[in-house]
Amino acid sequence: MTPIDACPKQHRSSRRARSAGLALALAAVAPALPGCGDSGDGTTGGEATSSGAATTDQAETTTTTGAATTTAETTGATETSGGVDDSSALLVHSFGTYPLGPLEEVQPCVQWSLDNDEPIYINSVTLANDGAYHHSNWFVVPETEFEGEDGFFNCSDRGFTELLAAVQGTVLFAQSTQSRYEEQNLPTGVVIKAPPRHKVITSAHLLNLSTEAFETELRMSLEIIHPRDVEVIARPFRMTYYDLDLPAQSESRFTGDCKFNDDYQGVSGSPLDIRLYHVLPHYHYLGNFFTLEILGGPNDGQKLFELNGFNGDGNGATFDPPLDLTGAAGLRFTCGYDNWTPNNVGWGIGDQEMCVMLGLADSKVMMDLQVSSDSQVVGVEDGVVMNEGPCSVLAIPPNQAQGMPTQEEVDGPLYVPPTSEDDAGLPPVDPCVDADPLAEPAGATTLTSVRETIFAPSCTFSACHGGPGSVHGLDLAAADLHGELLGHTVAADTDLPLIAPGDPEGSWLYQLVARCEPKDDSDAIKSHMPLNAPKLMDDAAIAKLRVWIENGAQND
Repeated sequence: MTPIDACPKQHRSSRRARSAGLALALAAVAPALPGCGDSGDGTTGGEATSSGAATTDQAETTTTTGAATTTAETTGATETSGGVDDSSALLVHSFGTYPLGPLEEVQPCVQWSLDNDEPIYINSVTLANDGAYHHSNWFVVPETEFEGEDGFFNCSDRGFTELLAAVQGTVLFAQSTQSRYEEQNLPTGVVIKAPPRHKVITSAHLLNLSTEAFETELRMSLEIIHPRDVEVIARPFRMTYYDLDLPAQSESRFTGDCKFNDDYQGVSGSPLDIRLYHVLPHYHYLGNFFTLEILGGPNDGQKLFELNGFNGDGNGATFDPPLDLTGAAGLRFTCGYDNWTPNNVGWGIGDQEMCVMLGLADSKVMMDLQVSSDSQVVGVEDGVVMNEGPCSVLAIPPNQAQGMPTQEEVDGPLYVPPTSEDDAGLPPVDPCVDADPLAEPAGATTLTSVRETIFAPSCTFSACHGGPGSVHGLDLAAADLHGELLGHTVAADTDLPLIAPGDPEGSWLYQLVARCEPKDDSDAIKSHMPLNAPKLMDDAAIAKLRVWIENGAQND
């Protein structure tokens, strides 16, 4: 299986070279943040595979230092180094920063009015944030829906619901669990359509696990293509297993068999003929397994996608060519968990779990498939408790505004919406800059403070270095954290210990969090931490770790 990349890559600026993007969603969300810590082979401990479709390729580990971008002009053309190119344009928008108090958890909505007088066709979406965004689900809807000013707002104040947004508009994108940077790159000619006078809107889940206040910025980029190049308007569907009951200190799996061919034919008037372009699983920190298989027909049991483990990366997969479900009865999906906690866990946010599969397809209908009740234990296999439940089907005709481009659009120039002054020249992500070695730390420089303000929000809960499944065996949530840090054997090709008391530069952990391109003893660039972050943590936070090490890395 091909390991998921540990960090965004500079070579991803060529989106045709990128095979796995990130997803769309109708799902609810739950809390957590991205991880940091030991960097051995540059992988995150999670693996994703798909049959007939590429997942993220394992290339040399580098870091994103900001993508080159062209500011979209309202003239309908984009300036490039070779002159004028009217085949595509890039729109970049910052939603600004959101302040979070110590240990604060919120679920706001946020919107961006596109001010588009004509349809635009979105082939690629990039989302970047500074942390604390556990998950966010994105839609394009008419400006008249959920009316109000752009920016953050209370979802209930405008009557926002994700199902209504999907029906009134369509799904655009969704952030993978706690990912700080990700891209949804659909195949050539496959797009999400934003009809005239539409806006981008999301319901987000933010969680600051630090005992200090924190501000985080959110930025989105949309690559739009010329209508003449549009071949498919992608439509969303969702599969959800709500009826979860994870027994304490046990492994368990939950499988839903969703037969929807009859429902599909009843709404569309034709037999099931879906072509699948993109999928994304969603579970939390106890999740360790996901599969998607064909149900029924000549390819019954064929595995389409599999994810093993948990990480803070983007874990969707894009299929090019698409996976053809013609002749199938439906799809089977399974979520697996390792509940190492002393308590049973069910569906929900906080320390609870979820099981959602989100998809984009060439389909005549939108579908919501769910196991909401009557889940039963059907056996135990190799110590794993196996559960199954009945799947209900809701088939919905697509929004009529989601049609193919008109001949007038095809014959005309590329239309590019106006760009605000604040967004003009804005890159999709800011350049990564090494930590300032003279920066002053914020707050106490004790191990307790390091645990509470660095490890907890960026490395442990719902990330790579907390609990029994910690990557490379580094558990930064361990009861004896001091012993864990000073006794850990580094997996990377380096003679540096994880922590060298009195010597930050001689500590591998400090190198990982303070350098954009940390290098091992063979001069190979390794992934900086936190995982999948275009930028490093705040200088003041890194300075706290530096000073703690300088002062002898005491156990206080």
